Amino acid sequence: MNKNIKSVFTFFSLLFILFISSTTLTQAQENKPKITVTTTFLVDIIEQIAPDTFDIESIVPAGGDPHIYTATAGNLKDITEAEIVLFHGLHFEAQLAQVLNSLSHTHSVTADFDSTQLISLSEDSEEVDPHYWFDLDLYKQSVKTTEAVILDTFPEYTDLITENTQSYVNELDELRKWIDTELDKLPVEDRILVTPHDAFAYFAHAHDFTVYAPQGISTESEVSNDSIISTVNFIIEHNVPAIFLDTTSNPQAMEKLQEGVKQQNSEVTVVGGEGQELYSDSLATTGQPNDNYIDMYRHNVSLIVENLVR
Repeated sequence: MNKNIKSVFTFFSLLFILFISSTTLTQAQENKPKITVTTTFLVDIIEQIAPDTFDIESIVPAGGDPHIYTATAGNLKDITEAEIVLFHGLHFEAQLAQVLNSLSHTHSVTADFDSTQLISLSEDSEEVDPHYWFDLDLYKQSVKTTEAVILDTFPEYTDLITENTQSYVNELDELRKWIDTELDKLPVEDRILVTPHDAFAYFAHAHDFTVYAPQGISTESEVSNDSIISTVNFIIEHNVPAIFLDTTSNPQAMEKLQEGVKQQNSEVTVVGGEGQELYSDSLATTGQPNDNYIDMYRHNVSLIVENLVR
């Protein structure tokens, strides 16, 4: 066969194979039941307990902020087309909550939480802190609730999902042991975490930390000058060596804190920049470091210990 003809034949053969493979993959994805979730945390739970089983769509993208996210037409399409929609609840999804609570196929993974395990925003408020996933016991409960919701709709996957859920819970128990070992390097008096917005109350409660956040619970609120001043005084009074950016907050508040500390002839390091932020309201993009819950938690703890140990 002429070399040119052979090359053309090979080229079109490869194209045909790629086309068939692509078509097969698309058909396989189309044949998978669809589950829509609100955040990357819920994407990860489903991928851990039911890998390659469902077509999963996340409403809020990786790095997005559920506190202020507004649903798009595409999001609403994903919600209506899904057989199951999972969301956090506890007002975490804010503007999305009204839509999510109005549909029969939507389920909150925190619906069965014991209210005594939740942290109130204040003594006078009935609202609670929604960042429950930094409490491993509550997070495991949300995993079990996700398992139950999916199996109620898809009992044919019982063996697969039950086995994977138990395996994942065991991994979370191992994570807890690792966290305890790492945090033993940090004396309780040095466990002070200053972050832009208060997403780490459950972490603080579980691991004897004090958290100070000038922005409060939601990234939607503005940081007042009074909050900046009081936080600067707190940093100096407690000789805090480092303060931490997180992936969904504006760094300007932390820069103002650093400048305020400097003006009082003291110093504090702002821990931030690519790969150096704490994860709070989102995991990383799929395929990037910290795109799953366990790696994210390990990253946060390592970063905290590394910068607070004296």
